[in-house]
Amino acid sequence: MDAPDLELYKSNMRGAPDRDAIHTYNLFGEVSDLPDVIHCETIAARSSLHDWELRPHRHAHLHQVLVIESGGGAARLEGDVHELAPMRFANVPPGHVHGFSFRPGTAGWVVTLAAEVLDQLTPESEGVRAALAQPGVGDCDELMAETVAKIFEEHASLAFGRAQILRSYCGLLTGLIARSLANQRDALDAPDHRLFQRFRSLIETHFLDHLGVADYADLLGISATHLSRVARRASGLPASRIIQERILHEARRNLIYTNMPAAQIAYALGFSDPAYFNRFFARSTGLPPAEFRKRRKGASHLGLLGSA
Repeated sequence: MDAPDLELYKSNMRGAPDRDAIHTYNLFGEVSDLPDVIHCETIAARSSLHDWELRPHRHAHLHQVLVIESGGGAARLEGDVHELAPMRFANVPPGHVHGFSFRPGTAGWVVTLAAEVLDQLTPESEGVRAALAQPGVGDCDELMAETVAKIFEEHASLAFGRAQILRSYCGLLTGLIARSLANQRDALDAPDHRLFQRFRSLIETHFLDHLGVADYADLLGISATHLSRVARRASGLPASRIIQERILHEARRNLIYTNMPAAQIAYALGFSDPAYFNRFFARSTGLPPAEFRKRRKGASHLGLLGSA
Protein backbone atom coordinates (compact mmCIF):
# COMPACT_ATOMS: atom_id res chain seq x y z
CA MET A 1 0.00 0.00 0.00
CA ASP A 2 1.45 3.40 -0.92
CA ALA A 3 2.41 5.68 1.94
CA PRO A 4 -0.12 8.48 1.16
CA ASP A 5 -2.98 5.97 1.57
CA LEU A 6 -2.21 5.73 5.27
CA GLU A 7 -3.35 9.34 5.77
CA LEU A 8 -7.07 8.96 5.00
CA TYR A 9 -8.17 9.34 8.60
CA LYS A 10 -5.34 11.57 9.79
CA SER A 11 -6.62 14.66 11.58
CA ASN A 12 -5.29 18.14 10.93
CA MET A 13 -5.72 18.94 14.63
CA ARG A 14 -2.67 19.02 16.87
CA GLY A 15 -2.26 17.55 20.33
CA ALA A 16 -3.25 14.29 21.98
CA PRO A 17 -6.24 12.52 20.43
CA ASP A 18 -9.56 12.56 22.27
CA ARG A 19 -11.09 9.11 21.99
CA ASP A 20 -14.58 10.50 22.67
CA ALA A 21 -14.39 13.33 20.14
CA ILE A 22 -15.68 13.20 16.58
CA HIS A 23 -12.95 14.59 14.37
CA THR A 24 -13.00 16.07 10.88
CA TYR A 25 -10.44 14.50 8.56
CA ASN A 26 -8.92 15.29 5.20
CA LEU A 27 -8.01 12.54 2.78
CA PHE A 28 -4.27 13.12 2.65
CA GLY A 29 -3.62 15.00 5.89
CA GLU A 30 -1.76 18.28 5.42
CA VAL A 31 -0.92 17.75 1.76
CA SER A 32 -4.22 17.89 -0.12
CA ASP A 33 -7.80 16.73 0.19
CA LEU A 34 -8.10 14.74 -3.03
CA PRO A 35 -5.25 15.09 -5.55
CA ASP A 36 -7.06 13.09 -8.23
CA VAL A 37 -10.50 12.87 -9.82
CA ILE A 38 -11.38 10.20 -7.27
CA HIS A 39 -9.65 7.98 -4.72
CA CYS A 40 -10.06 4.20 -4.73
CA GLU A 41 -9.03 1.60 -2.19
CA THR A 42 -10.23 -1.73 -0.83
CA ILE A 43 -11.98 -1.97 2.51
CA ALA A 44 -9.28 -4.32 3.80
CA ALA A 45 -6.43 -1.96 2.90
CA ARG A 46 -7.31 0.41 5.73
CA SER A 47 -9.60 -1.50 8.05
CA SER A 48 -7.14 -4.35 8.58
CA LEU A 49 -4.70 -1.78 10.01
CA HIS A 50 -7.23 -0.75 12.65
CA ASP A 51 -8.53 -4.15 13.78
CA TRP A 52 -11.41 -3.74 11.29
CA GLU A 53 -12.86 -0.89 13.34
CA LEU A 54 -13.04 2.73 12.08
CA ARG A 55 -14.17 5.07 14.85
CA PRO A 56 -16.83 7.76 14.19
CA HIS A 57 -15.44 10.70 12.21
CA ARG A 58 -16.45 13.00 9.37
CA HIS A 59 -14.97 14.32 6.11
CA ALA A 60 -15.73 17.99 5.51
CA HIS A 61 -16.01 17.87 1.71
CA LEU A 62 -15.52 14.28 0.61
CA HIS A 63 -18.29 11.92 -0.49
CA GLN A 64 -17.69 8.20 0.01
CA VAL A 65 -19.37 5.05 -1.30
CA LEU A 66 -18.54 1.65 0.18
CA VAL A 67 -19.56 -1.61 -1.47
CA ILE A 68 -19.34 -4.94 0.36
CA GLU A 69 -18.25 -7.95 -1.71
CA SER A 70 -18.00 -10.52 1.09
CA GLY A 71 -18.08 -10.49 4.87
CA GLY A 72 -19.97 -7.61 6.46
CA GLY A 73 -20.40 -5.76 9.72
CA ALA A 74 -22.15 -2.55 10.75
CA ALA A 75 -22.16 1.06 9.58
CA ARG A 76 -22.90 3.87 12.03
CA LEU A 77 -24.29 6.81 10.07
CA GLU A 78 -25.24 9.89 12.09
CA GLY A 79 -26.09 7.73 15.10
CA ASP A 80 -28.12 5.11 13.24
CA VAL A 81 -26.71 1.58 12.94
CA HIS A 82 -27.11 -0.27 9.63
CA GLU A 83 -26.21 -3.88 8.90
CA LEU A 84 -23.62 -4.45 6.20
CA ALA A 85 -23.77 -7.67 4.18
CA PRO A 86 -22.48 -8.89 0.81
CA MET A 87 -23.77 -6.87 -2.14
CA ARG A 88 -24.77 -3.93 0.02
CA PHE A 89 -23.55 -0.33 -0.30
CA ALA A 90 -23.12 2.50 2.18
CA ASN A 91 -23.49 6.13 1.08
CA VAL A 92 -21.63 8.70 3.19
CA PRO A 93 -22.17 12.36 2.18
CA PRO A 94 -19.74 15.13 3.13
CA GLY A 95 -19.96 16.29 6.74
CA HIS A 96 -21.82 13.25 8.02
CA VAL A 97 -20.50 11.44 11.07
CA HIS A 98 -19.80 7.80 10.25
CA GLY A 99 -17.92 4.78 11.56
CA PHE A 100 -17.61 1.14 10.57
CA SER A 101 -17.16 -2.20 12.31
CA PHE A 102 -16.19 -4.90 9.81
CA ARG A 103 -15.88 -8.61 10.34
CA PRO A 104 -12.22 -9.63 9.89
CA GLY A 105 -11.53 -10.54 6.28
CA THR A 106 -14.35 -8.42 4.84
CA ALA A 107 -13.74 -7.63 1.17
CA GLY A 108 -15.09 -4.65 -0.73
CA TRP A 109 -14.33 -1.26 -2.21
CA VAL A 110 -14.31 2.40 -1.20
CA VAL A 111 -14.76 5.16 -3.79
CA THR A 112 -14.15 8.74 -2.61
CA LEU A 113 -15.12 11.87 -4.57
CA ALA A 114 -14.52 15.52 -3.73
CA ALA A 115 -17.77 17.40 -3.18
CA GLU A 116 -16.96 19.70 -6.10
CA VAL A 117 -16.55 16.76 -8.48
CA LEU A 118 -19.90 15.44 -7.30
CA ASP A 119 -21.47 18.86 -7.94
CA GLN A 120 -20.28 18.72 -11.54
CA LEU A 121 -21.79 15.25 -11.98
CA THR A 122 -25.18 16.08 -10.42
CA PRO A 123 -27.12 19.14 -11.64
CA GLU A 124 -29.14 20.70 -8.83
CA SER A 125 -32.38 20.61 -10.83
CA GLU A 126 -32.49 16.84 -11.35
CA GLY A 127 -32.84 15.82 -7.70
CA VAL A 128 -29.91 13.37 -7.75
CA ARG A 129 -27.77 15.59 -5.53
CA ALA A 130 -30.52 15.82 -2.93
CA ALA A 131 -30.87 12.03 -2.86
CA LEU A 132 -27.11 11.57 -2.46
CA ALA A 133 -27.12 14.03 0.48
CA GLN A 134 -28.91 11.34 2.49
CA PRO A 135 -26.66 8.84 4.30
CA GLY A 136 -27.86 5.29 4.03
CA VAL A 137 -27.34 1.66 3.15
CA GLY A 138 -28.93 -0.20 0.25
CA ASP A 139 -28.70 -3.19 -2.05
CA CYS A 140 -25.93 -3.24 -4.66
CA ASP A 141 -27.28 -4.63 -7.92
CA GLU A 142 -25.24 -6.20 -10.72
CA LEU A 143 -24.84 -2.99 -12.71
CA MET A 144 -23.65 -1.10 -9.63
CA ALA A 145 -21.08 -3.79 -8.83
CA GLU A 146 -19.84 -3.84 -12.44
CA THR A 147 -19.51 -0.04 -12.40
CA VAL A 148 -17.42 -0.08 -9.22
CA ALA A 149 -15.16 -2.72 -10.78
CA LYS A 150 -14.75 -0.54 -13.90
CA ILE A 151 -13.91 2.49 -11.72
CA PHE A 152 -11.15 0.58 -9.95
CA GLU A 153 -9.80 -0.77 -13.24
CA GLU A 154 -9.71 2.67 -14.85
CA HIS A 155 -8.31 4.34 -11.73
CA ALA A 156 -5.31 2.01 -11.84
CA SER A 157 -4.60 2.80 -15.50
CA LEU A 158 -2.68 5.64 -17.11
CA ALA A 159 -4.55 5.45 -20.39
CA PHE A 160 -5.58 8.47 -22.45
CA GLY A 161 -8.93 9.94 -21.36
CA ARG A 162 -8.65 8.43 -17.87
CA ALA A 163 -10.12 11.45 -16.03
CA GLN A 164 -13.08 11.77 -18.40
CA ILE A 165 -13.86 8.05 -18.22
CA LEU A 166 -13.62 8.09 -14.41
CA ARG A 167 -16.06 11.01 -14.22
CA SER A 168 -18.46 9.15 -16.52
CA TYR A 169 -18.31 5.95 -14.48
CA CYS A 170 -18.75 7.94 -11.27
CA GLY A 171 -21.77 9.67 -12.78
CA LEU A 172 -23.31 6.26 -13.44
CA LEU A 173 -22.45 4.97 -9.97
CA THR A 174 -23.84 8.00 -8.14
CA GLY A 175 -26.96 7.94 -10.30
CA LEU A 176 -27.61 4.30 -9.38
CA ILE A 177 -27.05 4.99 -5.69
CA ALA A 178 -29.30 8.06 -5.80
CA ARG A 179 -32.05 5.98 -7.41
CA SER A 180 -31.79 3.33 -4.68
CA LEU A 181 -31.85 5.94 -1.91
CA ALA A 182 -34.73 7.81 -3.54
CA ASN A 183 -36.77 4.59 -3.66
CA GLN A 184 -36.15 4.17 0.07
CA ARG A 185 -37.11 7.78 0.69
CA ASP A 186 -40.34 7.36 -1.24
CA ALA A 187 -41.31 4.73 1.31
CA LEU A 188 -41.68 7.55 3.85
CA ASP A 189 -45.16 8.69 4.70
CA ALA A 190 -46.27 10.97 1.86
CA PRO A 191 -47.11 13.93 4.15
CA ASP A 192 -43.64 13.83 5.74
CA HIS A 193 -41.97 13.58 2.34
CA ARG A 194 -43.89 16.60 1.05
CA LEU A 195 -43.09 18.53 4.21
CA PHE A 196 -39.38 17.83 3.85
CA GLN A 197 -39.43 18.98 0.22
CA ARG A 198 -41.15 22.21 1.27
CA PHE A 199 -38.45 22.68 3.90
CA ARG A 200 -35.70 22.23 1.29
CA SER A 201 -37.45 24.70 -1.02
CA LEU A 202 -37.67 27.28 1.76
CA ILE A 203 -33.96 26.89 2.47
CA GLU A 204 -33.21 27.64 -1.18
CA THR A 205 -35.24 30.83 -0.87
CA HIS A 206 -34.05 31.99 2.55
CA PHE A 207 -30.59 30.53 3.26
CA LEU A 208 -28.99 33.98 2.83
CA ASP A 209 -31.32 35.29 5.57
CA HIS A 210 -29.75 32.93 8.15
CA LEU A 211 -33.07 31.73 9.50
CA GLY A 212 -33.05 29.19 12.31
CA VAL A 213 -34.96 25.95 12.66
CA ALA A 214 -37.74 27.68 14.60
CA ASP A 215 -38.10 30.28 11.83
CA TYR A 216 -38.50 27.61 9.15
CA ALA A 217 -40.92 25.71 11.36
CA ASP A 218 -43.05 28.87 11.68
CA LEU A 219 -43.09 29.28 7.90
CA LEU A 220 -44.24 25.66 7.58
CA GLY A 221 -46.83 26.00 10.32
CA ILE A 222 -45.37 23.24 12.48
CA SER A 223 -43.25 22.97 15.64
CA ALA A 224 -39.47 22.99 15.53
CA THR A 225 -39.49 19.54 17.14
CA HIS A 226 -41.71 18.17 14.37
CA LEU A 227 -39.49 19.70 11.68
CA SER A 228 -36.35 18.23 13.25
CA ARG A 229 -37.96 14.79 13.40
CA VAL A 230 -39.02 14.89 9.75
CA ALA A 231 -35.63 16.21 8.60
CA ARG A 232 -33.68 13.52 10.43
CA ARG A 233 -35.98 10.77 9.17
CA ALA A 234 -35.74 11.97 5.57
CA SER A 235 -32.03 12.82 5.43
CA GLY A 236 -30.30 11.42 8.49
CA LEU A 237 -29.35 14.96 9.52
CA PRO A 238 -30.88 17.41 12.00
CA ALA A 239 -32.66 20.37 10.43
CA SER A 240 -29.98 22.74 11.75
CA ARG A 241 -27.24 20.87 9.86
CA ILE A 242 -29.21 20.93 6.60
CA ILE A 243 -29.51 24.71 6.90
CA GLN A 244 -25.82 25.05 7.67
CA GLU A 245 -24.74 22.79 4.82
CA ARG A 246 -26.60 24.94 2.28
CA ILE A 247 -24.62 28.00 3.36
CA LEU A 248 -21.35 26.04 3.31
CA HIS A 249 -22.13 24.70 -0.16
CA GLU A 250 -22.52 28.25 -1.49
CA ALA A 251 -19.38 29.38 0.31
CA ARG A 252 -17.31 26.56 -1.21
CA ARG A 253 -18.62 27.31 -4.71
CA ASN A 254 -17.71 31.00 -4.36
CA LEU A 255 -14.25 30.21 -3.06
CA ILE A 256 -13.53 27.84 -5.95
CA TYR A 257 -15.25 29.41 -8.92
CA THR A 258 -14.92 33.16 -8.23
CA ASN A 259 -12.07 35.50 -7.35
CA MET A 260 -14.02 37.36 -4.68
CA PRO A 261 -12.08 37.95 -1.45
CA ALA A 262 -13.28 35.92 1.52
CA ALA A 263 -14.64 39.07 3.17
CA GLN A 264 -16.75 39.88 0.11
CA ILE A 265 -18.06 36.30 0.04
CA ALA A 266 -18.96 36.62 3.71
CA TYR A 267 -21.04 39.73 3.07
CA ALA A 268 -22.65 38.15 -0.01
CA LEU A 269 -23.72 35.20 2.13
CA GLY A 270 -25.34 37.42 4.73
CA PHE A 271 -22.56 37.48 7.34
CA SER A 272 -22.10 40.88 8.96
CA ASP A 273 -18.65 39.96 10.30
CA PRO A 274 -16.08 38.37 7.93
CA ALA A 275 -14.08 37.13 10.92
CA TYR A 276 -17.11 35.18 12.14
CA PHE A 277 -17.54 33.73 8.64
CA ASN A 278 -13.91 32.58 8.70
CA ARG A 279 -14.44 30.84 12.05
CA PHE A 280 -17.73 29.31 10.90
CA PHE A 281 -16.15 27.93 7.71
CA ALA A 282 -13.03 26.61 9.46
CA ARG A 283 -15.05 24.97 12.23
CA SER A 284 -17.31 23.25 9.70
CA THR A 285 -14.74 22.16 7.10
CA GLY A 286 -11.46 21.92 9.00
CA LEU A 287 -9.83 24.63 6.83
CA PRO A 288 -10.02 28.44 6.85
CA PRO A 289 -11.40 29.93 3.61
CA ALA A 290 -8.02 31.08 2.28
CA GLU A 291 -6.42 27.65 2.73
CA PHE A 292 -9.47 25.89 1.26
CA ARG A 293 -9.29 28.12 -1.84
CA LYS A 294 -5.53 27.60 -2.19
CA ARG A 295 -5.84 23.81 -2.17
CA ARG A 296 -8.81 23.70 -4.53
CA LYS A 297 -7.26 26.17 -6.96
CA GLY A 298 -4.12 24.03 -6.99
CA ALA A 299 -6.16 20.95 -7.85
CA SER A 300 -8.03 22.85 -10.56
CA HIS A 301 -4.79 24.06 -12.17
CA LEU A 302 -3.67 20.43 -12.37
CA GLY A 303 -6.86 19.63 -14.28
CA LEU A 304 -8.22 17.34 -11.55
CA LEU A 305 -11.52 19.01 -10.76
CA GLY A 306 -12.49 19.98 -14.30
CA SER A 307 -14.40 23.13 -15.22
CA ALA A 308 -17.42 24.61 -13.46
